[in-house]
Amino acid sequence: MIRRLFLAVVFNLCVSQCHGGCAEVDSMTEAVLGKRFLLGCISCKRREEVIAHTTVDWHFKPEGEEDFRHIFHYDHPEASILHEGFSNRISWKGTKDTDIQIGAISILNITFNDTGTYRCTFHRSLFLPLSNENVTVEKEVELSVVAVANRELTAMISEIMMFVLIIVLQLWLIVVLVYCYKKISQEHEARDAHKACVSSLLGSKGSCDGVQIE
Repeated sequence: MIRRLFLAVVFNLCVSQCHGGCAEVDSMTEAVLGKRFLLGCISCKRREEVIAHTTVDWHFKPEGEEDFRHIFHYDHPEASILHEGFSNRISWKGTKDTDIQIGAISILNITFNDTGTYRCTFHRSLFLPLSNENVTVEKEVELSVVAVANRELTAMISEIMMFVLIIVLQLWLIVVLVYCYKKISQEHEARDAHKACVSSLLGSKGSCDGVQIE
């Protein structure tokens, strides 16, 4: 759960028009039946100052099959769904510019038939001073579909540790309060005893706690 929230925040930040920084974060790999799923794919340029034109293609190979199917193509600002199995279900969530570094797509209404391998391909043309350079980057995501979201072990452990920490802190606070109450009570008792001693020795020689009273 924690990892999913973190990745969702990262992708939402990256989709904005600000290209001040780029980090290649892996996509999530588990989708829930009937829900929306964000397929992430990031390819950062080595030199931000170089102007580039990039297109992105997505291919899908169903589980148990040999061949990939071309399902989506993006060439800003045009987005094309190329396979009827994903008709009206894919939307572009990547960089909305010709210089694409975020190639994420969102798939609506996930079904068990969406289980398989997804391949994201960046076709990037770099406009360099001496000559242009063409670069192709491919990344794959193994997607599994579950009926109910599985809680990650790390999230469960974190919640348990947080619960234990809260209990320990509460117990520690109680101990400190009891200790402080006893210490204050002892100081009051000592002060009262001292006052009683002083009162009983008034007009005569004696001592209380090492203080001479005449």
